[in-house]
Amino acid sequence: MKITFADLWRPSGTIDRATYALVGLVGFALKHNLDRLLSFYGFHRRWELFNYWVPVRDVARITDLRSKEAGFLETMVTLALPFIWVGVVLTMKRLRSARLPPQLVALFFVPFLNLLFFLVLCLLPERELPLTEQKAKWPQRPYLTQILPEGALGSAAVALLITVPVGLGMVLLGVRMLMNYGWGLFVALPFTIGFAAALIYGMRQPRSLGGCVGVACLATALLGLGLLALAFEGIACLIMAMPIALPLAVFGAACGYLVQRRRWFHEGGPAFLSVLLIFVPGVQWTEHVVAPLPSNFVVRSAIDVHAPPERVWQHVIAFSEIPPPTEWLFRVGIAYPIRAEMLGRGPGAERDCVFSTGAFVEPIDVWDAPHRLRFSVTSNPAPMQEWTPYSHIAPPHLHGFLVSNGGQFLLTPLPNGWTRLEGTTWYRHGLWPSAYWRWWSDAIIHRIHLRVLKHIREEAENNAPAGSESRSARQQVEVSSQPGMPVR
Repeated sequence: MKITFADLWRPSGTIDRATYALVGLVGFALKHNLDRLLSFYGFHRRWELFNYWVPVRDVARITDLRSKEAGFLETMVTLALPFIWVGVVLTMKRLRSARLPPQLVALFFVPFLNLLFFLVLCLLPERELPLTEQKAKWPQRPYLTQILPEGALGSAAVALLITVPVGLGMVLLGVRMLMNYGWGLFVALPFTIGFAAALIYGMRQPRSLGGCVGVACLATALLGLGLLALAFEGIACLIMAMPIALPLAVFGAACGYLVQRRRWFHEGGPAFLSVLLIFVPGVQWTEHVVAPLPSNFVVRSAIDVHAPPERVWQHVIAFSEIPPPTEWLFRVGIAYPIRAEMLGRGPGAERDCVFSTGAFVEPIDVWDAPHRLRFSVTSNPAPMQEWTPYSHIAPPHLHGFLVSNGGQFLLTPLPNGWTRLEGTTWYRHGLWPSAYWRWWSDAIIHRIHLRVLKHIREEAENNAPAGSESRSARQQVEVSSQPGMPVR
């Protein structure tokens, strides 16, 4: 099929798949090299393929752009405008020749998904309208509906083949490119995957609610396995995400079940599906631009120790190595404390609390022996060691998303000569929905507190004077937690 230069700018007409592929590849090669030349010689910076998704790094908000970076982006956008117009025009022509709804052109603007969209359009053959439909603008039944298998098993397989790769691309966009662990990843994505899987499953003909829910849950599970196989995430994080992801996928499947039974859906299903798939990248990009501030929380835990404050204090400022953990939480990879070392005495001294993933560096702010030890935290190790089939992975959430700001030990003398030992941690995390992830972080920090507090109690009571009450005969001590309290 011959194409003239003027055809690149006129949205009318059609184009075959070979011409579409050739012009698309040549146009991308031309644009990429122009971008590289302009970026290097005009702004003295490198331009690579991933810069099309993240053109400027280390900028959370558009308002944070410096004048030089803003000028760079304005220039690159101006250069891209004619290429964008040509891409939209050719995509409209190609959709028309393949008898697909024109609304699918919206996928041209969806990161990562547009690459799959381009490949599909390069493979789909041209389709002539039947004589009975030549006067109609679109056929009675969309092309996507026609190519779906009749059987439920085949439709389910197509639904999985579409939603799982798309879900992986959305995770890559949100986590690797935009550095978001928020509503787009943990809420919008599982809901959309469940919704889309049910829609595709029921596009050929309406399916049962149980079938829609089953396909949605299977798509979500396969997405998790894909993240594990591609070294995006480890087992522990996937386990923590499942309690929120699976119910949302089921809810999405229920919505898809209701929609796929409507008559209008069987005429405009592909367009509706394309709009739905744009939803997740839209939420992720909005989060990246808005960049909400991380939430701050406090966790307090306390136990009673059968020893006076003076003796307990000696084991608070530094304690010996704690035996290996038996709790399942630590055995699946969550970082756990091993020992504490004190360098110096008094305010300004440094306390190093060694964890299984590294050491917290804790400069002492308050040294009120034997009552209160308060410290800030200037260095945080990774909060966990991921369980993974690979030797090592480093997801972005292991660095900077769960951070301890400071801590405190408070020793309160009790009337019976015992000591109430209370540990406090002030921390922040950049995970959303914060209420859900705070439930996990509070529980983890509380278990860390108890591991340290119980070890201090053992050390203090083992050093008790001869003739004191044995631990086997003492009364049950109190173990309490007050997570999620507001920070003052």
